Amino acid sequence: MPGFTSPVGIKSIVTPSGPWMLCVLASLLMGHPSGPLTKAAGSPGWAWVPNLCRTPSEAMCNFVCDCRDCSDESQCGYHGTSPPPGAPFTCDFEQDSCGWRDISTSGYRWFRDRAGAVLEGPGLHSDHTLGTDLGWYVAVGTHRGKEASTAALRSPVLHEAAPTCELRLWYHAASADVAELRLELTHGKETLILWQSSGPWGPGWQELVVATGRIQGDFRVTFSATRNATHRGAVVLDDVAFWGCALPTPQAHCPLGHHHCRNKACVEPHQLCDGDDNCGDSSDEDTPSCSHHMSTDFETGLGLWKLSEGWTRNQSAGGHERPAWPHRDHSRNSAQGFFLVSMAEPVAPAVLSSPEFQASGPHNCSLIFYHYLHGSEASCLQLFLQTQSPSAPQVPILLRRRHGELGTAWVRDRVDIQSEHPFRIHLAGQTGPGGVVGLDDLILSEGCKPVLEVSHPPPGLWSPASWTALSSLQPQGFCEPRHLSCGDLCVPPEQLCDFQQQCEGGEDEQECGTTDFEPPTAGGWEDASVGRLRWGRLLAQDSGDPGTSGAAAGHFLSLQRAWGQLTAEARVLTPPLGPSGPHCELHLAYHFQSHPQGFLALVVVEGSTRELVWQAPSSNSGSSSRGWKVDTVLLGARRRPFQLEFVGLVDLDSPGQQQGAGVDNVIMKDCSTSVATKRDTEVSCNFERDTCGWYTGHLTDAHWHRMESRGPGYDHTTGEGYFVLLDPTEPPARGPGGHLITQPQRPAASEECLSFWYHLHGPQIGTLRLVMRQDGKADTHLWSQSGTHGNCWHEAWATLHHQMDSGAQYQLLFQGLRDGYHGTMALDDVALRPGPCWAPKRCSFEDSTCGFSTGGLWTRQTNTTGRAAWGPSIDHTTETAQGHYMVVNTSPQTLPRGHIASLTSEEHRPLAQPSCLTFWYHLSLQNPGTLQVHVEEAERRQVLSISDHGGLAWRLGSVDVQAQRAWRVVFEAVAAGVERSYMAVDDLLLQDGPCPRPASCDFETGLCGWSHVPWPDLGRYSWDWSSGATPSRYPQPPVDHTLGTDAGHFALFETSVLGPGGRAAWLRSQPLPATEASCLRFWYQMGFPEQFYKGELRVLLRSARGQLTVWGAGGHRRHQWLEGQVEVASTEEFQIVFEATLGGQPALGPIALDDIEYLAGQHCQLPAPSQGDTAVATSVLAAIGSALLLMLLVLLGLLGRLWLRKKGGCPSPGRTVAAAPGFDNILFNADQVTLPALVTNNP
Repeated sequence: MPGFTSPVGIKSIVTPSGPWMLCVLASLLMGHPSGPLTKAAGSPGWAWVPNLCRTPSEAMCNFVCDCRDCSDESQCGYHGTSPPPGAPFTCDFEQDSCGWRDISTSGYRWFRDRAGAVLEGPGLHSDHTLGTDLGWYVAVGTHRGKEASTAALRSPVLHEAAPTCELRLWYHAASADVAELRLELTHGKETLILWQSSGPWGPGWQELVVATGRIQGDFRVTFSATRNATHRGAVVLDDVAFWGCALPTPQAHCPLGHHHCRNKACVEPHQLCDGDDNCGDSSDEDTPSCSHHMSTDFETGLGLWKLSEGWTRNQSAGGHERPAWPHRDHSRNSAQGFFLVSMAEPVAPAVLSSPEFQASGPHNCSLIFYHYLHGSEASCLQLFLQTQSPSAPQVPILLRRRHGELGTAWVRDRVDIQSEHPFRIHLAGQTGPGGVVGLDDLILSEGCKPVLEVSHPPPGLWSPASWTALSSLQPQGFCEPRHLSCGDLCVPPEQLCDFQQQCEGGEDEQECGTTDFEPPTAGGWEDASVGRLRWGRLLAQDSGDPGTSGAAAGHFLSLQRAWGQLTAEARVLTPPLGPSGPHCELHLAYHFQSHPQGFLALVVVEGSTRELVWQAPSSNSGSSSRGWKVDTVLLGARRRPFQLEFVGLVDLDSPGQQQGAGVDNVIMKDCSTSVATKRDTEVSCNFERDTCGWYTGHLTDAHWHRMESRGPGYDHTTGEGYFVLLDPTEPPARGPGGHLITQPQRPAASEECLSFWYHLHGPQIGTLRLVMRQDGKADTHLWSQSGTHGNCWHEAWATLHHQMDSGAQYQLLFQGLRDGYHGTMALDDVALRPGPCWAPKRCSFEDSTCGFSTGGLWTRQTNTTGRAAWGPSIDHTTETAQGHYMVVNTSPQTLPRGHIASLTSEEHRPLAQPSCLTFWYHLSLQNPGTLQVHVEEAERRQVLSISDHGGLAWRLGSVDVQAQRAWRVVFEAVAAGVERSYMAVDDLLLQDGPCPRPASCDFETGLCGWSHVPWPDLGRYSWDWSSGATPSRYPQPPVDHTLGTDAGHFALFETSVLGPGGRAAWLRSQPLPATEASCLRFWYQMGFPEQFYKGELRVLLRSARGQLTVWGAGGHRRHQWLEGQVEVASTEEFQIVFEATLGGQPALGPIALDDIEYLAGQHCQLPAPSQGDTAVATSVLAAIGSALLLMLLVLLGLLGRLWLRKKGGCPSPGRTVAAAPGFDNILFNADQVTLPALVTNNP
């Protein structure tokens, strides 16, 4: 991962409130800070907030709040909010750009944008701060130029950065979109490259953390994205935070033991003479005691040190072919500065040796050094002490080991040595593939006194053999580097820690996380901390922590003080692991005492993604919280490579009660992919007992959860049982979606039928998809639905096709995609049985042909490229070029005049009652011929014939169907022999009950052809469908208008989701023919808690020439059904649109519709006034595209409106109607699934 990593992005850790640690934790959890900002919301430009506090210019933008309201730190690339000590200065772009400014010189530019607001933008559906489409970020959109160009985003001028300063940010860039990303810092005449990368980058948000080092004076930070002719260049940036960048402020008095700088700042004792300017005026490096230290900064040479082959003195200037090469040294924080660097492979580590020092006696010899490990997880730096006895040199003793990836920062460390004999210090560096190990600023304390007569190196000191024995990374026997030798086997790195034993003694699985921490190797766990805390082995009796007093004698992994200067939290990781199976668990013992703040967590690291899987409960002062506890963590199935990481943060220097954290007895159990249980074959599941053979995938941070019926969430089986649920925003998720997957299954027949019940509900919910996965093959999409399907359960099924002779296994996968953020997805009553399914009741052609026989002429098509030879430019389901439909080319060369192309469905199950089959069709402008619809039961009968003129719109077709036996539907295209002609079909739906009249609906069985497809420019919100009796997480009317009971249904929209950027939701009729006068009647209800909340309902007429508002109602309304009517006229084909929006601030308040009636060719009858509760009806003559009628409309408005009253009131209570009949429910006997016969078409 580029930059050194930190646990930013961990989700849902809970901790007691506290000062600076809480701020650290907030960043770890959310990847972004929070707090009040200073600019009004909605500012799209690069705005500047004036500074009202008179402070010197050098005190502005210096990460210190000099004004009470912190206005001196506003618009500084962050917002100052007077945070507690240690909290970051942040910008999440929700309010404004925080002073960041685009300085690009081409059309390829940065701009502040809301997620999904611009169709031509980067195409990212959600920001990182909120994780939804309402959040803001800065982005560069795609640029279609052929020349290479760079978009640069620059911060304001910042002043002074402390040595501990870190810049953390989140970016999103697909590998095909950009050639290079770069982060630079300019101060004085020098521009430092803090980070640069040419990818590849993952599909989600990536975290970047870089240390700026000590910056004196003014500086700027620039983030740039470069595109070339092959890269489109879409990049998104969010949640920029500056951590630990402020220098200490002047104080009248310092705490006991602290150093008072010349500028009156206070620094801690360990910061004296450490090679960093911590005071801000360098006075901590210029004390009398510092003059006795021996410092080697490699600017002019090696000083007292001697090096072996492998170490070289070098600098960053001029660049280097290895990407991991340091961009600057530590001493000068400059590309012109020098340092030592090693790229030595494990076979011959580079060794840097000190002179021989006198025995230190009671005074310690301390070595402070800055090290750099980047580019490879296999890199290693080890510090050895070799004492000189009178007879011969002793074997070097390992005092410090740093292994793995520490990022692009120079990290401080310190070793204190007390020896009774003369000694030498050896620093040995080894690198993995592509890695670099660096050293700079070696500072020896006054207690390190060289032997006066320099002796020659002891015999054998430089021999490769002596150092080979010291390194755990050396090749063993005849094996290649990084391979493990066991007996006659050489185990390659990719087979180490894969939970599959290769060696007879299990050596390949020994250092893989399972350990009691008694061996010095600690089970392969390696500390990767870079701050004042680290993880290390510790004897229980030596810990001094009362919380460990009950532990058995032995070692455990403990949080300890460290000498690093960067990220506060401590991290320790396993080697790369996996793949793991779905039953993989981690068992651990732990103790955690941190009152009142701190945390201990386990994170799974997979590439650039981090997932929190466990957190120790918050501790308190009670005795019950002390001592060791045990816990179990389900890790589940994961791809290789992944690592486990313990992250801890406590305040070891806190006064009062002692704090600490430790881990012991870590055991990984049942992690092999070959571990199987009886449950793994249980695909059929009602989720009452458990999840059967279904388990949660861990490819993203959004997860399915088994839930018990409670409140608005209810199962399908009994209404009181269990189901699985996916909420796209809980916990705060940033990944593309959640996966529910089975173990590999063996097919029972060449065709199998999978049936299930699904629930898609909410004003902005995403896509639910069913996929079949087989090794070596592309995923097969079996079924999908997008957007709300109303507040009820729906049944669906899909046929699985297998090749029995291949012996191949398959997996089933439900994907819940996060392309919507308000609502939930749920699954229940999954059943699998041999044999094919009946034809589906819904078909959108998005994933397959739904079993239709095409006759070789009909094709499933999308117009993604915009170059389709024939067919509509968009589909009906998604109304985008990416959507699919079925189309037939009726041009004479393909289908001569009078010839027929048939599209035949699979068999539908017999119908228990009359039903309505609806579909959408599209005919070309050139006459394609006739589209005929037939129903085949015992015999074929034609039920519809369409010969309309073509157009640009999809039109709705419907037929009433009655069939007591299995039946099929056949679409026949009878060609007219006209060039460049076609017919297309999309969105088939079979529903109970007769077909309604066009644009009329009582909503008892659905939306009756009214479209609620979300529109991006309106915020991607949809009208929903529900009943008063159905539990809902959104407020809704208690009864409908049709029945007047809670069993009746209605359409509704919850306006509270219309936050910033969410404008409206549309409910659109099918295209209607031109009319001189027709009447639209409907009933509506609006309920808002207070008068100042203003919900608005409008009726629009929309045609090719534009749209016109012809009716509207707004303001506060009581919870009652009111009648509305409007007379419409149009000279061309048009649609009726109901628009729900909000005129005031967001509030819980639904707008509902019922009993829509469109009376074609009829004038509205004006109702007579009546007493009591009333409703307003407005009669407006609307003419679209007619200037004369528009003038009449204006004239009528000037003359006044007729307010007519009609008796309304609440409906009579009447008899309470029970909930709608059952769902053809799957029955369960003794928790066994009994499948309904009607799911499949087997005899």
